[in-house]
Amino acid sequence: MNKKEEFAYLLTRFLSEYLPGQKNLSGNTILSYRQIFSMFLIFLRDEKGVPVEKMEIKYLDSGNLTGFLSWLENSRGNSVSTRNQRLAAFHAFARYVMFVRPDLIYECQRILGVGFKKSDKTIVHYLSEENMQRLLAQPNQMNRSDRQDAALLSLLYDSAARVQELIDLNVRDVRSSSPAVLTLTGKGRKTRQIPLMKETAELMKQYMSENKLNSKESMDKPLFINHMQGRFTRPGITYIINKYCKKAFKDGEIPFPVTPHVFRHSRSMHMLHAGVNIYYIKEFLGHSDLSTTENFYVRADTEMKRKALEKVSPSAIPPASENIPCWKQDDSLLDWLKSFG
Repeated sequence: MNKKEEFAYLLTRFLSEYLPGQKNLSGNTILSYRQIFSMFLIFLRDEKGVPVEKMEIKYLDSGNLTGFLSWLENSRGNSVSTRNQRLAAFHAFARYVMFVRPDLIYECQRILGVGFKKSDKTIVHYLSEENMQRLLAQPNQMNRSDRQDAALLSLLYDSAARVQELIDLNVRDVRSSSPAVLTLTGKGRKTRQIPLMKETAELMKQYMSENKLNSKESMDKPLFINHMQGRFTRPGITYIINKYCKKAFKDGEIPFPVTPHVFRHSRSMHMLHAGVNIYYIKEFLGHSDLSTTENFYVRADTEMKRKALEKVSPSAIPPASENIPCWKQDDSLLDWLKSFG
């Protein structure tokens, strides 16, 4: 096997065998990895003059990788977090190559030596409970299309599902009878079961009955379908959210875009405000690490910080004196300052 075939062979096995077979990653994740390496090949061709058909493992060095990451930021407008996600794919590939080709361990260690770029803390946008109630109340229950939208949005909020998790739901993943439960398949194809509130369960029961989704033949059908009779897409769900946001809120009333992920953040924050244990919220969200949940929600919750500060005894802070003179515009500033003595 020559040098050109070597890279192609390793990348093919990484994408088609290792990621799905050993890491059990979803098709969407594998597709994103494939797109990252495609962009890297485009970068080498256009910026470094390396034809795709002549690509060798030696070109995947720290210099070219650093240049590629800078290109993503400066030429393609990628954020720091997106840049770091791209780098994580190369780290995963390097770790794989280290085990199947130990003779390339030095090259792999140089790739792993390219560090992640520090980014600013992400602001977690979420709707207040009152605003979320206003939004979820917008669909017209007298309209069949709106009734599906009501079920979809209520389930998105109540389950705190990632938008892709919602898109991937099949009928069999919902148990609307008591105790109502939703089964979500998240990152790494890990499944978790989420209890549904009574109101959401009732909406789902009505929706599934109306659309004849209660039969055994319907178990593997998509839970929600768009007007093309296929699964929803992310833009499709975002369109529905925006449609009802325009009805619920005045222009500028919500100072950030209401995306599907804002529903997830909102549910998490509302649970936190209700005193739900942070470990339970972690399990609810499907986070693999508790620190992820803490970084996103506990540290970002300024409302909880404000309430905690209000509980601090103010006795150490001297009260404002009623005898401090007021500076009037027609007084001399110097005379006003002398009046303190």
